[in-house]
Amino acid sequence: MKISWNWLRDYLALDGSPEKIGEILTDTGLEVEGIEKVQAVEGGLEGLVVGKVLTAEQHPNADRLRVTTVDVGADEPLNIVCGAPNVAAGQKVIVATVGTMLYPTKGDPFKIKKGKIRGEVSMGMICAEDEIGLGEEHDGIMVLPETSTVGHAVKEVLDIQEDYVIEIGLTPNRSDATSHIGVAKDLAAALKINHDYKESTKLPDISGFTVQNNDLPIVVEVRNTTACPRYTGVSIKGVKVGPSPEWMQERLKVIGVRPINNIVDITNYVLHETGQPLHAFDADKIAGGKVIVENLPEGSKFTTLDEVERELHPEDLMICDGEDKGMCIAGVFGGIHSGVTEETSDIFLESAVFDAIITRKTSTRHLLRTDAATRFEKGVDPAMTIYALKRAALLMQELAGGTIASEVIDIYPNPITRKEVEVKYSNINRLIGVTIPKEEVHAILEALEIEVLSSEGDDFRVAVGTNRADVYREADIIEEVLRIYGFNKVPIPSQLNASLSYRQKPENLAMQHKMANFLAAKGFNEMMGTSITNSAYYKEEEQEQLVWLLNSLNANLDVMRKNMLFSGLEVIKHNINHKNHHLRLFEFGKTYSYYTKEETKYYEEQQHLTLFFTGAQIKENWQREAQPFNFFDLKDAVTKVLSRLGINSYQVKDLATNTNGLAYGLTYSQGKKNTLASFGAVAPAVRKQFGIKQDVFYADINWDAILKLLRKKKVTYQAIPKYPSSRRDLALLLDRSVPFADVAKIATQVAKHILQSVNLFDIFEDENKIGKDKKSYAVSFTFQDPRKTLTDKEIDKTMKKLMHLYKEKIGAEIR
Repeated sequence: MKISWNWLRDYLALDGSPEKIGEILTDTGLEVEGIEKVQAVEGGLEGLVVGKVLTAEQHPNADRLRVTTVDVGADEPLNIVCGAPNVAAGQKVIVATVGTMLYPTKGDPFKIKKGKIRGEVSMGMICAEDEIGLGEEHDGIMVLPETSTVGHAVKEVLDIQEDYVIEIGLTPNRSDATSHIGVAKDLAAALKINHDYKESTKLPDISGFTVQNNDLPIVVEVRNTTACPRYTGVSIKGVKVGPSPEWMQERLKVIGVRPINNIVDITNYVLHETGQPLHAFDADKIAGGKVIVENLPEGSKFTTLDEVERELHPEDLMICDGEDKGMCIAGVFGGIHSGVTEETSDIFLESAVFDAIITRKTSTRHLLRTDAATRFEKGVDPAMTIYALKRAALLMQELAGGTIASEVIDIYPNPITRKEVEVKYSNINRLIGVTIPKEEVHAILEALEIEVLSSEGDDFRVAVGTNRADVYREADIIEEVLRIYGFNKVPIPSQLNASLSYRQKPENLAMQHKMANFLAAKGFNEMMGTSITNSAYYKEEEQEQLVWLLNSLNANLDVMRKNMLFSGLEVIKHNINHKNHHLRLFEFGKTYSYYTKEETKYYEEQQHLTLFFTGAQIKENWQREAQPFNFFDLKDAVTKVLSRLGINSYQVKDLATNTNGLAYGLTYSQGKKNTLASFGAVAPAVRKQFGIKQDVFYADINWDAILKLLRKKKVTYQAIPKYPSSRRDLALLLDRSVPFADVAKIATQVAKHILQSVNLFDIFEDENKIGKDKKSYAVSFTFQDPRKTLTDKEIDKTMKKLMHLYKEKIGAEIR
């Protein structure tokens, strides 16, 4: 949030520098992120001095030029060639001496240099107003009053004001500090307690507000008092729309607000002054002379000021006319047909309180982040609505003419009262860590406009104003006392106490680093997908299990991710769009889900490791064609990850078709419910959602299950075998439905103690040669006994038993 230094001083008499005040604001919790000096005129008229024209004679070589001598307070007058028709001896003028940088109204800045113009030496420049950025006039030079002192800086003569922009990093809870007056009140409290400041914040006087007639009555009906707890308004007749005065335009520019016209600028000015958003309607465009605050049916169309037609949500609160036609999205953005134009003469001015949550949802739903919406979603002070309304009405009378042409409308069916909080002095001292006298506690609260209602013994009771929506507990009151008392006044203890903590083995972060290094060595790149994603990615039956964001910043980022597939595909899409088609990625992250069990709501958060393959693992070159990634590359990677973690025993099962966004794949598990990993090819329909045409392979490793398994696993070692291994190959003709897992399972059961590995090294399918729905597996078996050398007789016996079981159990034909 931006605060103008000069503007702030309208409410507080400040003697210190902006930097010093910035330190005080930071100490109170309004962290100042930067202070920038700004100038009303670019360049600040630096280097420009008052000069007196001593002589002005015709240039000998040019009809339209004059050769002048100008006294600028130096030892010798300057010779300056000037082309202005109005230059004359005796004038007080603005002189840019050699080396001065000029910032014209139009065009680029330039530096004044010594030179010759048509043979005559020129040691500077006598300036017109457009040449120094003061206006558009270029018919002649600027002539200063006779009272101007020769040699004085022009910026002092013209009283060009400098200002400073104080950038405050406002936390979401500080709704009271979203304005210049709010910051001034907080600053005044700190100055009173810690710097012997005696004055209070001076607010602009509104006692001059009077209703002059009732010629423009507007009827207001609030049909949704939950979304609009308070609505006030007043009519102003006979205004003249035009530019704002220079002082108001400069103040708005300093804080980054673009001036539009006097009516709109006044509403913006009062918003940044008081924190209360206002809206001015063209009264002639309010059909039926009636304003209705209501919700329109879902799907209703409304065109906003930016000329965008928007489809309304049933929760969007609207300001409508007497014909139920929308004029404004309440608290967010105005409509194109009801705003103030140059032809407007009658105004209906609105000052209201809109529900913070509803405004926030509407603002993010339509991607409209306006100054008004940011105030309402933090929570505006309902006690400020009338003050801001009258303040703006008086400014409109002063700067745009017109008369107050109606009574003030104030619809406030359920007034919001001050919150009363019980506090203990002992808790203040205990939590802050220093004893603060009761009198000082009371003084701090009084400076913050928090009234102490009663005090007895260790207890006291306070009433918190409606401007502090975030202060409603004892801890909040203690925090208020501390930030004004001063964090820096709390002594740092000389003794540091610590306790030993036990970290469960294996340590999660250490295991992640270990695995990240392993994968990086295998050619993977680590990615970080966003944990917030789009609910539209999930099927309708999955919506109930999603964790929804209460106040999403973006309509397309509204839920926490239930899986890590979609966020990974977003990363892949981004890379492919940037011509990076060949990717090998991994990510450590979390998923979030919600479910109900026995009428109890549960939120579940799980850790995962995911792998992604897409594109080619070997790019094309002059020796070979590109070799794309396939399912078996992914299977190999998952197997190696588990092996690196010491997990070599698990059940392998086929993944049901189109499960979890995968067209096909496998799962590795230990037991029925303990799935370690699931992996496969991303379904084409899912890839199409992201506009990805090339194949993508995805593995989801349940990191929580891995850590749980590793805690039970003991570290073992095995000696390097002394005796040689022996390999046998077997060709099996099988039904297509028989998985390789069945082949491996039978082999393990038969030769558990001597079988080292079973490997499928070839698959052959040909309907003409081996029959329909048949396949041929080429399988290798590696045998090894750690105690002795196996004989051919022993291995042949095992192989015969295997062939018999393959025929009997899975209907294999030995080829």
